[in-house]
Amino acid sequence: MAYTNALSAYRNTKITTASGGQLVIMLYDTAIKHLEHGLDLLSAHINGKPNPQNIEQISRSILKAQEIIAELTASLDMDQGGDIAKNLFSLYTWFNHELLEANINQDIRRMTIIRNMMSELRGAWYEITGKTQAVPGRTASGVNIAG
Repeated sequence: MAYTNALSAYRNTKITTASGGQLVIMLYDTAIKHLEHGLDLLSAHINGKPNPQNIEQISRSILKAQEIIAELTASLDMDQGGDIAKNLFSLYTWFNHELLEANINQDIRRMTIIRNMMSELRGAWYEITGKTQAVPGRTASGVNIAG
């Protein structure tokens, strides 16, 4: 019990002290983790067919990723983000559509494409946050991202 409380406190501290860019990276990491879990379950076959016992867990993994994508969408600052925010909005909308189809059809290909694209975006955010944190006198602003 004490270990669980300590772990929870650590996670809360990590989140509350993170910059906006770091929070975006954490969201990407968690979405990617859920998609990978769903892909692992979807790939588990019995007699050449997906295991029907995994369908609910696969669906939960996809829905968790969609919730995170919705959070990323809501965090876009359309006023200051310009074309980047608009393009990310379109991309996130497409991600959710593809994941909906992947969930309905248990489609490994669609899930893999979204996972890979999210990994690329995560890498870009990692590069951006590393560079902006290195600029002297620059402080991180709220959670709302400009794209």
